[in-house]
Amino acid sequence: MTNRFNSKFRLTFLTIVTFVAFINKSYCAIPLIQEYYEIRTYHVSDKAQEVRVDAYLKDVFLPALHRAGIHKAGVFKPIESDTASFGKLIYVFIPFSTSDQFFQLPAVLEKDLVFTSDGKSFTDAEYNNPPFTRYESVFLKAFVNKPHFTVPTYTSPVSERIYELRSYESATEAKAVKKIEMFNQGGEIKLFESLGFNALFFGQVLVGSHKPNLMYMITFSDMASHDAHWKAFRDHPDWKKLSGMEEYKNTVSKASPFLLHPTSYSDI
Repeated sequence: MTNRFNSKFRLTFLTIVTFVAFINKSYCAIPLIQEYYEIRTYHVSDKAQEVRVDAYLKDVFLPALHRAGIHKAGVFKPIESDTASFGKLIYVFIPFSTSDQFFQLPAVLEKDLVFTSDGKSFTDAEYNNPPFTRYESVFLKAFVNKPHFTVPTYTSPVSERIYELRSYESATEAKAVKKIEMFNQGGEIKLFESLGFNALFFGQVLVGSHKPNLMYMITFSDMASHDAHWKAFRDHPDWKKLSGMEEYKNTVSKASPFLLHPTSYSDI
């Protein structure tokens, strides 16, 4: 009787273990859901407009995003040495769990009475005294190999941190697909990670004015760290091998880097 009980127990135990292993294997095989991102770029003509946009983002827009379930959003400005853009542009990075969350955000904000009240002087400013000249919006989908954004952690002063936003344009859609493949299956993202580039995100531009293109943001504690990391990347044998592969040649027709500082009120 005891032997029969032990045999049944062992059989049941093995069945449970096998089932759990199967479930774990199946769960691990399910790809993570890729996020979506919006990058807004506000154009301002003078310091007065810059101050108004800052006040709106800090006191009205970011708190409204938090109430809408978007707990982290980034605000960045060009570094001081970028004389062409310093004091003229303000970048806003907004992550979304799904594309529906992006499309529903205007309606959500419209129902937020705090937002509509506190933001009225900005969203409904006088036509002859607007708070900005224009703003652009780019909509992206996260790469397969980095489906979620990552907030970096630094101890350096916020004013010294460097967030580098990069845009890679391609001559054709096929070349753009190959460049994204180079990041994912080719191992470029993996190389960035191994060298400690602290990437915020990698994304394919779905809607924008420079398609076909991709964008990503890498972060550094300061400019010295930025320069040291890029030197290590350029000198790395894996990059030399990857960039020399015939299938990945001529996949970027224009690379545009933008060096930015996070604002003091940025969540990221």
